[in-house]
Amino acid sequence: MEALALPNPSELSPHLLGFLDHRFRTLEDLLTAPNLAVELSKSCSDLDADLAALHRNLKTLIVSWTRRSIAAKTAVLRLNYRLQNLGVLASQNDIVFGQDLPRLARELLRVEAVRGYAETALRLEALIGDLEDVIFSENVAGTVKQERVIVAVKIVADIDSVLANVAEFQPRWRRLLNSVDDRVEKALGVLRTRVVANHRTLLSSLGWPPKLSVSKIENGGVSAIPNPLMLMRGEKRESYSQSFVALCALQHVREKRRHSDDLGFKAKLWAIDELVSPIASRIEYHFSKWVDQPEFIFALVRKITSDFAVGVEEVLQPLIDEARLVGCSAKEAWVSAMVQMLSGFLGHRVFSVLAQRYKEKEKKLEVGSSWLHLIDLIVAFNKQMQSLVNSESYLLASELDRFEGFSGGLSVLSIVCDRLDWLNIWAKIELRDAWKKLKAELKDDRAWLVESKKGVDVLTNKETEQFLLSTREDHRAPVIAESALKMAWEMIDRGQTLPAILPRIQFIRSSAARFLWYFLNVLLLRWKGTDLSPENPDDETLMRACGLINAAGYCEFKLQQWSDDVNFLEMKMAETESNNPVRDNTNDHSCFFDEEIKSLDELETNWLMEIVANLLRQFELLSWEYMENLKHFDQEQNRFCPTTTSAAMDLAISHDLIEALDALRSQLLVIERSLNPRDFLDLWRSVAEGLDHFIFSTIFGIDIRFSKEGVNQIGADMRALFFVFQPFCARPEAFFPCIRDSLRLLEMDKGEVKYLRAVLSSDENRIKCLRSCGISHVSFDQVEKILRNRKF
Repeated sequence: MEALALPNPSELSPHLLGFLDHRFRTLEDLLTAPNLAVELSKSCSDLDADLAALHRNLKTLIVSWTRRSIAAKTAVLRLNYRLQNLGVLASQNDIVFGQDLPRLARELLRVEAVRGYAETALRLEALIGDLEDVIFSENVAGTVKQERVIVAVKIVADIDSVLANVAEFQPRWRRLLNSVDDRVEKALGVLRTRVVANHRTLLSSLGWPPKLSVSKIENGGVSAIPNPLMLMRGEKRESYSQSFVALCALQHVREKRRHSDDLGFKAKLWAIDELVSPIASRIEYHFSKWVDQPEFIFALVRKITSDFAVGVEEVLQPLIDEARLVGCSAKEAWVSAMVQMLSGFLGHRVFSVLAQRYKEKEKKLEVGSSWLHLIDLIVAFNKQMQSLVNSESYLLASELDRFEGFSGGLSVLSIVCDRLDWLNIWAKIELRDAWKKLKAELKDDRAWLVESKKGVDVLTNKETEQFLLSTREDHRAPVIAESALKMAWEMIDRGQTLPAILPRIQFIRSSAARFLWYFLNVLLLRWKGTDLSPENPDDETLMRACGLINAAGYCEFKLQQWSDDVNFLEMKMAETESNNPVRDNTNDHSCFFDEEIKSLDELETNWLMEIVANLLRQFELLSWEYMENLKHFDQEQNRFCPTTTSAAMDLAISHDLIEALDALRSQLLVIERSLNPRDFLDLWRSVAEGLDHFIFSTIFGIDIRFSKEGVNQIGADMRALFFVFQPFCARPEAFFPCIRDSLRLLEMDKGEVKYLRAVLSSDENRIKCLRSCGISHVSFDQVEKILRNRKF
């Protein structure tokens, strides 16, 4: 038998010598030589097969390219020959320029495109081959070294760079793009599976998750939970750090390929999820026991999240920065993952059960109470989680109470956003609960009391009114209006914790906005029960009516104030775009509560006008005899009672007018004490305007002769009317322009009347003449009639 000749060590490469030294350190290692030989033979066979496939593919591409290259070369030679004989060809035939040259140019462009395609395909094939070699050339155990992950990530970045260039300049190469994407995604999927498996094994070796003590949670106590991340040392800490960075880098390249403009890893990290997943498996047992006591569930999650937050930030944030994940917060990712874990359990085991039970009529009340209790716990928990993320000392508590723009990953209510049927159930429960509370308050008559202005004699003391109303007291609204608005705002405040804007809009529309319509209907029904009658004036009825107007005005003011808030402006814009996605909304100035505000304003205006009409009708009824005896203004002797005088002017007033003026004065004072200043200003001016029109058309607009005594009497009567409005303004006659102009005409002497009538008979200068006399609100015909009826 021929002896086996060993190779000379000098003939072996350093790499091979190192391999043999590593595998055969002792004599016992020689026993593993057959297995090693089999393993090496299999690896060589696989590599030879891959190489052969690559050669076949390369050969096919080269043959295809060569065939097209030869055709292009022939075309170029033909073109060169024709260009050398251009003069002869031009004289023989112009077809060379009209047909051949454009065709040859197109052919050259096509050949260039084929060449570019082939070069790009070969480059991508080489890169993908490198990527697959890195991923699939590990041993059969399925482990993957961290440095190989980094190499794979770099290769994928190179591939994506080539693909981006192709997508920009060669969009028709879709098949190439899709083919490369499929292979890269398949390779990355395998790589992620292996990296995650390695990471989980490493976490388990570190003692994660820690043991949880829940007994003190049930007894209301608190105990700290040790954090294994803070206890890592030496080689274990280094191994975990490398694994964490590798997983982050892999997620980075994966998310970047899928969302190049908006990286999804900012609020969610695979490595953080791997910390939460085993915790979720361990505490789900305890959650199941506390389904009817959800406060324990929230307490445990809050405790775990808070206890580990500092360690997560201190240990993992530097690793995230090392992985160059710009804008990614370890603490926020940790809190978000814990919140999502809790959301998943509540959605499957709590909300789904409550929603199913809500369909049973006899259980609606019980379910409603449990649902609202759960929502209160969620809102409080969300605020605590947001406070944990934004733990900087400069944040104010008021800001944390609102936390507009709350990230969906940090809100348990994201589960309600995904289930609109649950959102509708929540809105119905909130609406029913608020309406129940409001009905209880409506039964108390004190809720409708109006705080009147006190201790002011309006005849002698004049207050300066402030018309910039801001509080309920300024509006003099009843307490029930404040209560209704408070209930509506509580629903709005809870609805604003929803992380998505469209579900937020739907919830507020279905709960708070509908509740406001209910209250508006309450005001309307109560007004219909208010018996305003000019025949039977009643101060209590008048005060009740003023209270309803004040309530409507205060609600309108608060809704407008809410709508001016930036959150409601954003919701209105989103709602408009959702309903009219094509319409240009740049000129849409409506607000969120636009319909409610318009309805309240309409009620307020109508009710004010109804009171104005009631006062005018009452004045008309009480002054009926006075208006029926107007012919006495033509008499030379004064028929009026000389003993009936005004304390302010010492002039006789017609006794038929005294009751009407006294009733008007009394009711205006009642209204002035009960109605808010802004609406009262509109009311008394409207009353003055109505009286001016009524008296002018009744007395001065008909043919009645006025003697000197009659002029004095009508002047005294009208100045008594002005005096009724003296507490509300300095010059009340300014609000009776027609009566004022008529008195000026009647009080002119004979010469002035003669001159004015002469001027009015011509068309020239009569406007200027009337204005010089202070007459501006009476027409020419009416002026002529009044002057004609003046007796001298």
